[in-house]
Amino acid sequence: MLMTAMFLQSILTLLSIANLVLTESSAGNGLGPTAYTISGTFPTSIYESYYNDPTATTAQPQPVITDPVTHEVYPYWLTDPETIPGNDTWEPHLLPPVASPSQLLETAYAQILSIVANPVFGNDTCTRCQAALEIAKFLALTAPQQVPALAVRLCEHFEASSDCGSQYGEYTLGPTVAQVAAYADTGGYDGQMICSVFASLCPLAPTSPLNLTGWFAKPKPDPLPPPRQATGQRLKVLHLSDFHIDPRYAISAEANCSTSLCCRYNNYGEGGPDHIAFPAPRYGAFLCDTPYPLAVGALQAIPVLAGTEDTGFNFTLYTGDLVSHDPFNELSAEYTLYTETMVFDLIKRLVKTGPVYAVQGNHDTYMTAQNAPYNLGGEMGEQFNWNYDHLAALWELEDWISPETAQQARTHYAAYTVQRQDGLRIISINTDFWYTQNAYNYINLASSDNSGMMRFLTDELQDAEDAGDRVWIIGHVPSGYSKTDPLQNPTNLFYQIVDRFSPHVIAGIFWGHTHEDQLNIFYANNATVMNTNTAQAVAWIGPSVTPLTNYNSGFRVYEVDSGTFEVLDSYTWFADVNSFPELDGQTEFGPTYEFEYSARTTYGPNVPGWGPDDPLNATWWHLVTEAMESDSSLVETFYSYASKGSIRIAPCTGECIPATICSIRSASASLLFQNCL
Repeated sequence: MLMTAMFLQSILTLLSIANLVLTESSAGNGLGPTAYTISGTFPTSIYESYYNDPTATTAQPQPVITDPVTHEVYPYWLTDPETIPGNDTWEPHLLPPVASPSQLLETAYAQILSIVANPVFGNDTCTRCQAALEIAKFLALTAPQQVPALAVRLCEHFEASSDCGSQYGEYTLGPTVAQVAAYADTGGYDGQMICSVFASLCPLAPTSPLNLTGWFAKPKPDPLPPPRQATGQRLKVLHLSDFHIDPRYAISAEANCSTSLCCRYNNYGEGGPDHIAFPAPRYGAFLCDTPYPLAVGALQAIPVLAGTEDTGFNFTLYTGDLVSHDPFNELSAEYTLYTETMVFDLIKRLVKTGPVYAVQGNHDTYMTAQNAPYNLGGEMGEQFNWNYDHLAALWELEDWISPETAQQARTHYAAYTVQRQDGLRIISINTDFWYTQNAYNYINLASSDNSGMMRFLTDELQDAEDAGDRVWIIGHVPSGYSKTDPLQNPTNLFYQIVDRFSPHVIAGIFWGHTHEDQLNIFYANNATVMNTNTAQAVAWIGPSVTPLTNYNSGFRVYEVDSGTFEVLDSYTWFADVNSFPELDGQTEFGPTYEFEYSARTTYGPNVPGWGPDDPLNATWWHLVTEAMESDSSLVETFYSYASKGSIRIAPCTGECIPATICSIRSASASLLFQNCL
């Protein structure tokens, strides 16, 4: 009995220690107690060993664990709370395999087509286009050799060209596309402009704001220095442009072909190679470039018509484009060098030109219109130096520029400055750096001067101002007038530079490129007010020798005051291309170049109070445009002279009248889009 009592007491004591309270389970379902309080000490017997003291109360136990499958003992650092690893760097994390270049091409192509088809973009073609450009950019950065193939396949898919391989293949524009895709901000301003200019899928990006703080070394003088005095002595200056000589011209080939450059054996009309609808005349045609007989004939006519057979010209301007309008796949660097050599030699031998100040045109490079900025670095930045070196050497060998000037041209994209002894400086610039078709311009386009061309011009103008010299600026692509050729940002900067240095430094600006006889007026303060008081500078756009496209062949001569270097009159001659077929089949005579007009004689009666020796400056030309506003026949005359009287160009009527006046007054692409479109 006593033993039983002692046993029960021991049981009760144990229950008290464990604080286990026994209660009857509800409903008597055989469950255990309703609560359980664990011991305050860790049961160390659970594991054989520990990395720390398992009885300590300041850290939880860290048992040594062995994996029964791998027999691996897991290390302490894996669970040590004081040294928790930041990243699992000791175990593999699988990535997809590296794609081959061909796989990258296929993926890029498929992704672009997916973007095109994705309905999430809705009607937002701009975002769709820039998203596709981002794919092309990654391909250009990872497998640049595949970009030409991508360009060709996309061109074929969207039927953008009848011969995509010849246009975008690895031996034509494909490598250029790869470079631009790699370096351009395809998701930003560059991409928007690419999609706008080349695909019409984005709205034209607005002109980027200009920050001219620090751009000019000195403010514009106020008041301006007194103007240079006229001497009354007149210089004769020849202006030639856009020869586009075609050494591959084929007499009797189709002159009315359906694609590319006509008067070539490999280009046909709708009837194919066996049916020649319009055989190419010996002296040229409206859809063809200049054959040798026309080029030589024009140069022979110039000294006779200008009265310079004995005296020669004081100097000559050649505002670019020597090479024919071949498709990309028919061009080469060698063909470009050949043409440069041949045309400059012809000019030198047939005309007493005086010094010829020439510029590189958009066709005077390979590929056409392409010039890369030096800041691409390495061979990318130097890839067009072969052409700058050759042009500079030719001009020096012809004794048109000095060795020092030639060296400047070699290192400034064929641009240079000539400081003449008479107080006039000629500053040439490479206008491909504002030409829409130079793909390299879409790299950092928002900067307005990625190439540094405008920096060069500004510094040269400052030097001229400091020396009290006057300046003629020469280039190829006009900064305004055309809807399709100049870019907004760089031409906007150019406009501000002209404003800063006009009218006291800049006496004239001379372009080519359009093949037409045209003009631009620059005004102060970005043309916010356009009147006789704000008109500051004139850009003369010279007519072409080539008849392409649908123009007569022509050239121009200026009479210039030898003290002010302002133009006193301009004279234009032309040859009627429509008459050329009649000259075939005989050798008695060739084309006739005849006098077309004098600017002063044509428009002067509409500018009262202007003396016979007063310059045809910006003020005079603004007054001409005012007369045009009240007498539309003057615009019709201007428009007819633009084509050199070509029978192929329709008269300017209706909306063409105000559009022409607006174009004359818009000397930057920014102003053109702001005011005229």
